[in-house]
Amino acid sequence: MDLFSDTYRTITSPVEGFFKDRGSKFISRAFPVASEKEVKDNLTKLRQEYYDARHHCYAYILGADKSAYRINDDGEPSGTAGKPIHGQLLSHDLTNILVVVIRYFGGTKLGIPGLINAYREATKDALNQADIIEKLVTETITISYDYPLMDVVMRFIKENNINILETQFEISCKVRLSVRKSKAAKTEESLKSIYGVKIEKGDKTDN
Repeated sequence: MDLFSDTYRTITSPVEGFFKDRGSKFISRAFPVASEKEVKDNLTKLRQEYYDARHHCYAYILGADKSAYRINDDGEPSGTAGKPIHGQLLSHDLTNILVVVIRYFGGTKLGIPGLINAYREATKDALNQADIIEKLVTETITISYDYPLMDVVMRFIKENNINILETQFEISCKVRLSVRKSKAAKTEESLKSIYGVKIEKGDKTDN
């Protein structure tokens, strides 16, 4: 089993970077994002804030498995902006992140190598300012049981340091648990071995 299959790296808060070459200014803005809606909201705000800039090039990656991503050159020659931004995200092993590089043209063309270098360096400068953290991918497990089993179930949860998300204690009890993905299957088996405990597994979530 891949020991890192249930972790991912992202940034904790928005940061800004900068690069300048022959008069052209490249302002880089990096944001932690969890959905395409957050990506669109940040892009909209930046286009309003830097309304007079010639280009708003960007790349983003979403999901613990990095399965969702997009690259946008926003009018720059193909492969000169979004791709080097995306390349920096990959080299820093990051996900759930958006980086937008805003360019103010300085009057002198930089050429293909110059553009690639500028967008890469602007992105790198922003990421160098960022606090990078490792997060866990978890699975939600909902269990139900009759009240007399309360002590047994709660002892198991405490001994295994399992995070409780929600509780409903009545004659028939229900508890929602957050379990690290790599330990979810084993936890389920252990809970199933407690006579009278029923399990309903939820979707995996990123913590």
